[in-house]
Amino acid sequence: MKFKDYYEILGVPRTATPDEVKAAYRRLARKYHPDVSKEPNAEARFKELGEAHEVLKDPEKRALYDQMGSQWKAGQDFKPSPGWDAGFEFRGGETGDFDPNDFFEAFFGRRGSGGGSRRPNIHAQGEDHHAKVMIDLEDAFRGAQRSISLRMPSYDAQGRMVSRERTLDVNIPKGIRAGQHLRLAGQGGPGVGKGAPGDLYLEVGFNPHPVFRVDDRDIYVDLKLAPWEAALGAKVEAPTPEGPIQLTIPPGSSAGRQMRLKGRGIPGQPPGDLYVVLSIALPPADTDSAREAYQAMARAFRFNPREGKA
Repeated sequence: MKFKDYYEILGVPRTATPDEVKAAYRRLARKYHPDVSKEPNAEARFKELGEAHEVLKDPEKRALYDQMGSQWKAGQDFKPSPGWDAGFEFRGGETGDFDPNDFFEAFFGRRGSGGGSRRPNIHAQGEDHHAKVMIDLEDAFRGAQRSISLRMPSYDAQGRMVSRERTLDVNIPKGIRAGQHLRLAGQGGPGVGKGAPGDLYLEVGFNPHPVFRVDDRDIYVDLKLAPWEAALGAKVEAPTPEGPIQLTIPPGSSAGRQMRLKGRGIPGQPPGDLYVVLSIALPPADTDSAREAYQAMARAFRFNPREGKA
């Protein structure tokens, strides 16, 4: 996916106020409107201007875009890291399916547009808010209570972007999966009149783990073996999220083999599984005795792995 510089598209600096963004959009939209423009690329340019304006006019989308875009230049291939949008709080709900191949839809089509103005003397429930939070894998195994900080961007009276921050204590239930939502009743937008406040929905993601990989409820871990352990079989220590275990390696195990440990994935009904992915690590041939050992092995086996036979 190519990164789009929305500031460059509108011809405004990153410090532009909402009024400056609006003025630039109106000027360029008149120039490139397909009904009046003679430019050959008018329709595509007009669509691009609309995308840029849709993001930069909204303080929440703009703050999210600024966080993502600070590391990229227009036209570069990019893929944001997991959790890049964590910690931002948004008004409104999610809009459903989106095209992951489209830059705007992939990153902003999921977000609700926020609430419009309400008439006075109306009692209505407050808007629901949404945010993404990142937790550690271990929290899903044990459950935890965590303090999270959320930022809701907005503009001040001078048109400068500011963030309203708040900290919440959140109970992480045991067995939660990435992509699930936690509902915090009454923590959304304020109600109108005597209306109750809305709710806050937290979408959970996992922080990258140095050892384990997560796929829904299943967990994967790589385990290195010495050549003789793979060939002859062995009992070795293998890591799990709940602590190391003794694992029996069958004789003749090859690199890439997956050993399934049923029920040792993320807890639940049913629980996930833990998959131990075997790899073979070769001892270095960095001494005379080590090289002699490899040469003796070559003479003993006469093994050619490219032919698949001895």
